[in-house]
Amino acid sequence: MKTTLATKSDHTKEWYVVDAANETLGRISVKIANVLRGRHKPTYTPHADTGDFVVVINAEKIKVSGKKNTDKSYMFYSGWMGGESHVSMSDMRAKKPEFIIEHSVKGMLPRNKLGRAMIKKLKIHAGAEHPYEAQQPKPLV
Repeated sequence: MKTTLATKSDHTKEWYVVDAANETLGRISVKIANVLRGRHKPTYTPHADTGDFVVVINAEKIKVSGKKNTDKSYMFYSGWMGGESHVSMSDMRAKKPEFIIEHSVKGMLPRNKLGRAMIKKLKIHAGAEHPYEAQQPKPLV
């Protein structure tokens, strides 16, 4: 039996929609990362981008366990001395709720050109509306 390796032309990219309302951050991020990588398909190949597009809605309603909402902080660095700033998860949820899911999923993808191409297939929206109805996204279970 011969092992087949997928290439870019071997598959068509599907579109999935995920409702993040009342979902735990880590658990939903694993599902999203696996779909972006293509691990849900039998043609999964680690060195090829065989994944699908994912649209996440209701990003501001994501749940976290414990005291992460107040204790977890995101660090940003300007490159200058003393240019380090920390933003708590509750502040980030109020200002830019899409960042929380994007940051979580990005940490689960490869750290190379392939991972940077995969994260571009993730579309996150804070509300319940998204502009991708023409692609007819299927719900991700």
